Amino acid sequence: MSGCSSFQHRDQLARFNSAYTSGDYESALETVSFSMPDNKPVDSRKHLLELLHQGEMYRLTDRNEASVKAYDLAEEGMKYLDTEGLLARSAEGFMAVMVNDAERDYQALMSEAVLVNTYKGLAFLAAGNNEYARVEFNRANDRTRRAVDYFQKEIAEQQAALRAEARGGNRQASMVSSSLQSQGLQSAVSQQYGSPSSWSVFSDFIVPSSTYLHGIYFLANATGHADYERAVTSFKRVAEMAPQSRVLKADADLAEALASGSQSAAALPPQVWVVYENGLGPVLREARLDVPLLLVHGNQQAPAYFGIALPEYVERSAVPGSLGIVSGAGQEVRTERISDMGKVVRTEMKERFPGVLARAVTSAISKAVLQYEAADQFGPLGQLLAATMTVATTQADLRSWQALPDHWQATRMKRPDDGKLTLRDHRGGVLGHLDIPDQPYTLVYVKRPTAQAPATVITMDLQGKSEADFARFSR
Repeated sequence: MSGCSSFQHRDQLARFNSAYTSGDYESALETVSFSMPDNKPVDSRKHLLELLHQGEMYRLTDRNEASVKAYDLAEEGMKYLDTEGLLARSAEGFMAVMVNDAERDYQALMSEAVLVNTYKGLAFLAAGNNEYARVEFNRANDRTRRAVDYFQKEIAEQQAALRAEARGGNRQASMVSSSLQSQGLQSAVSQQYGSPSSWSVFSDFIVPSSTYLHGIYFLANATGHADYERAVTSFKRVAEMAPQSRVLKADADLAEALASGSQSAAALPPQVWVVYENGLGPVLREARLDVPLLLVHGNQQAPAYFGIALPEYVERSAVPGSLGIVSGAGQEVRTERISDMGKVVRTEMKERFPGVLARAVTSAISKAVLQYEAADQFGPLGQLLAATMTVATTQADLRSWQALPDHWQATRMKRPDDGKLTLRDHRGGVLGHLDIPDQPYTLVYVKRPTAQAPATVITMDLQGKSEADFARFSR
């Protein structure tokens, strides 16, 4: 999706969403497919966004090996989140910016990287590969732990790169630095775009669904006290982010009881977790702002208003209500909301916003200087052409991974003796019937992007001793 125009980006995502929202995952997969050259490695950085979408479409069509392969390539394309020097990427972003962010390779969110490891863990569990599932759930947890430090270093090194260029005599860098520090620009952004400090965010970076699944996995696969403590830590972290959740509190209490020995794992009845990915995750739209930039023309420094484009997240839709899980004896439990994707991305966007704003201002000043130079050298016609180019290239990068949900729901219940469960939708209608194997721990993972799409239901042995049962229920 990179290397082509913003229009092509948006058209491709529109075609993907048209198929995805109707549950036509094969057609959705076609929209994000690309030709691969013979005997050459895939350019995973260039094709990162397509690979993310491919990985999830394969997982939702019960092709776990292909899903893991696509996600492995996506991880290669996101390697800069782990290993690449931040200063090197900062240099690319400062003073070399003459077009908009959408012309660069897709820059993944840290939360997307965490979810890649989580989805790989689920794919391995579905394939009955418990050893590799353990690795992926640990990687997701490790990325979450390191994220806050990463964000702080990213911003610090961006600022250091800008200061270094300004001290080195780069006049445009000096203008960018002065503009970013000006009260006028900060006020204009706050009034027209909103202050990040007012956003509803988590107190610390976390992808609650990933942390929750990490807790479930280690509770089910504990080989000693240390594993139970991992589960306790994960469940407690998620419960602290949603203190009203009875489901999260009950899971944290169970993990603590197992860790302390007050509950014996051998005496625990078989447990069934249902995790429900519901709806369509947030997407980006463009916010255009007129802001004062401190420009130097000749020997004069003066504020001049120029347009910048910033991305902002907007919510999409969710399937109404919750899922009901009914046993043959008539016992019913319902899923409850445990995590919103919107809050996850706002938390990350708040941390990274200084860098987003800095790139937008850098781009605007580069184009403003170009307009002045064009006017000086070529007169009004040159200024007009430069202004036309500025308008055409001032665009926010609106690409995002659009197969993520609006939110997650969850519940837990004891496996019924006959193993039979019925899934009901928010109206009480029957979505489908499940046979839960007689095993200690089961995960029923449900994903449904819209009410028009079927519910994909994957019933997994949490200890990975057998392959999952796969079903699609529609009503």
